[in-house]
Amino acid sequence: MTTARASAALAEPVERVGRGWTVALSLANGAIWVGWFGPLQILLASQAGDFAPGSGMSKETMLAWVTGAGAVVSLLANPFFGALSDRTTARRGRRTPWIVAGAAGGALSLLLLAGAGGLWTMTLGWCLVQLTLNAAFAAVTAAVPDRVPRLQRGSVGGWLGAAQILGVVGGTGLATAAGGVGAGYTACAVFTVVGVLPYVLRYEDLRLAPEDRSPWSWRGFLASFWLSPRRHPDLAWAWLTRFLINLSNSLVLLYLLYYLRDRLHYSDPDRGVLVLTAVNSLTLMATVVAGGVWSDRAGRRKPFVVWSGVLMAVATAVLSGWQTWPGAVVASAVLGIGFGVFTSVDFALMTDVLPKALDRGKDLGVINVANALPQVAAPVLAAPIVTYLGGYRVLYLVAAVIGLAGAVLVGRIRGVA
Repeated sequence: MTTARASAALAEPVERVGRGWTVALSLANGAIWVGWFGPLQILLASQAGDFAPGSGMSKETMLAWVTGAGAVVSLLANPFFGALSDRTTARRGRRTPWIVAGAAGGALSLLLLAGAGGLWTMTLGWCLVQLTLNAAFAAVTAAVPDRVPRLQRGSVGGWLGAAQILGVVGGTGLATAAGGVGAGYTACAVFTVVGVLPYVLRYEDLRLAPEDRSPWSWRGFLASFWLSPRRHPDLAWAWLTRFLINLSNSLVLLYLLYYLRDRLHYSDPDRGVLVLTAVNSLTLMATVVAGGVWSDRAGRRKPFVVWSGVLMAVATAVLSGWQTWPGAVVASAVLGIGFGVFTSVDFALMTDVLPKALDRGKDLGVINVANALPQVAAPVLAAPIVTYLGGYRVLYLVAAVIGLAGAVLVGRIRGVA
């Protein structure tokens, strides 16, 4: 490994990545999401149903405890492993060792879950899945600003977003088609490992030279996770806008089943959620890559993020003002269009406001907290609104206002067009 090659780890990339690299990284990203969403959509709920009788809690409560514990681990693990990958000087590079270790650890954790015999082993297994797969995900995400030039990040972010959606669908499909809980976990574990192999075997990672790494201290390491809004205002505004738009989206999705059942009185609310999810996924897939490519060609990010956020706010307001089944279908389709563009272009915008090349993984991990935190905050905000403050009409109106605020505040970012 030459010195020039080593120093490239901290350089701003200028050479466009090829289609093969993008496909391989996207496949690795999709494989990680298979490992997450096979359990989340199907397998954990099945186990909760098996373990709840005689435990003193309902299956819904058991599932909430398990997934809540996993969410806390996820919240902490992503920036932590991103920071560790920033400091890695291994021969295979900064990111590849963590992709390999994370995927392998995730597969073993999924197999542990397959053999869970009760609440505690189920919780331990799911927390380990979150811990290990977040290590891999942090490294995959950081590979983009490491290797992709700025005006290609929208399209690469779009392909990563498309792979994420396919990973959710694929994980659910594997868990369903495997024919049992144990077989479902095994299928997801195998795919998680196999899916990262093309990237880690075919593409060389950039190596960080030991002399480029900052001196180690626990105090400095922990202090680095605080990114001062005063010193990095663009990053702070970008984080806040992502948090608000994701919070709005989480509020929409959280009580969708209850909205169909209790407000619209839809005859088959479970099937209704499936239909709305399918509509949303189709329109999202139609725009996630196209939006990123269009943003790259225009050389601009903020207008795409602003208008996708406005579109999502309008769709959310439709759920408040047009409370019928056709209204829900239209809202789901429009939400998918907006969120597809937002997913790819906002990711590119985030990589454009990173303060230092030395901390890309850690900083992206801190940014990813804006994805996970709304899942924790949404139930706290939504429950009192639905119960005491006006029901679903007010809930979706509040969600629309939050999303619109996120879109408007994008204008406060100064360093990106």
